[in-house]
Amino acid sequence: MAINLKALLGMIFVFVGCCSNVVFLELIIQIDPGAGNLITFAQFLFIALEGLVFTSKFFTVKPKIALKDYVILVLLFFGANVCNNYAFNFNIPMPLHMIFRSGSLMANMIMGIILLKKRYNLRQYSSVAMITAGIILCTLVSSGDVKDNTHHSLRVETSYSDFFWWSVGIALLTIALLVTAYMGIYQEVIYKRYGKHPSEALFYTHMLPLPGFLIMASNIVQHFGIALSSETVAVPLLGAIGLEWKFPLMLFYLLCNVVTQYVCISAVYLLTTECASLTVTLVVTLRKFVSLLFSIIYFRNPFTVNHWLGTILVFFGTILFANVINQLKDAYQARSTGKKQRFETAPKPKKVD
Repeated sequence: MAINLKALLGMIFVFVGCCSNVVFLELIIQIDPGAGNLITFAQFLFIALEGLVFTSKFFTVKPKIALKDYVILVLLFFGANVCNNYAFNFNIPMPLHMIFRSGSLMANMIMGIILLKKRYNLRQYSSVAMITAGIILCTLVSSGDVKDNTHHSLRVETSYSDFFWWSVGIALLTIALLVTAYMGIYQEVIYKRYGKHPSEALFYTHMLPLPGFLIMASNIVQHFGIALSSETVAVPLLGAIGLEWKFPLMLFYLLCNVVTQYVCISAVYLLTTECASLTVTLVVTLRKFVSLLFSIIYFRNPFTVNHWLGTILVFFGTILFANVINQLKDAYQARSTGKKQRFETAPKPKKVD
């Protein structure tokens, strides 16, 4: 049986890139929870520069999709990313952040019903009900243990409670979820009109929003200062003569986060072009679960029985929505039938008198 090497590499890099990206994100958030805008800007800048060199070739390659059609997509993509990363500034723990973002199917269904007048079957409604219940359960449990996690240098006394700011964070995650779902629908419209051009879309959706970061420039500079003043780590340059370069630890984590984000996005794009949607759903869902487990075990994030129950509802709801079990069963039966037919049609050896 031939192995699709590209698909295999895509799966490996989804796990390596995306899981390590979440690890470096949490390491940054532990030092400075308000660094969301700095992280978003660094990710956008890196991917835009890479696309400028290798995809656009310094704007010498004409885009296949009209720039005017990118405008709405860019606004949606920029807004969703800013909301997702900025939510950490409002006392949102990493496990809840990951579980919340796993509710994309729920948001897709809501947008599909409202905008496209779609109708779904009982299995799909049931699965989305499970996902919704899981997210609500995890959110309610987390609301009982809200702590101010603002960086000590930026902490100020306000008349609002920690719970109020946590609610703002939940609102940001909810907005990001719905905006991402609408963006998916808009992407389908563009791809139907122009065809799929993932590398080009990746470049323009990261390059065009860069001027938007001027609005939050003071916030980015402020948190970049925190990164520069963070604990330093010694990087050996010339081991033979003992020359070392002291590098701010948070800046090192930020650099690793940016690189792994690029690996993660590229791997997911590769997977969507080489594999069926079932395979992509399975790989991405499993990757999220592995990231969640690592966050709980390695970073010792509080996770109760109710959190586990909510998590199980979210991930099993996702598998049920994608009809994974039935599709795997059908694939196995088709494979077994194919083997049987090949065996029956194989030429039988002639008898020798």
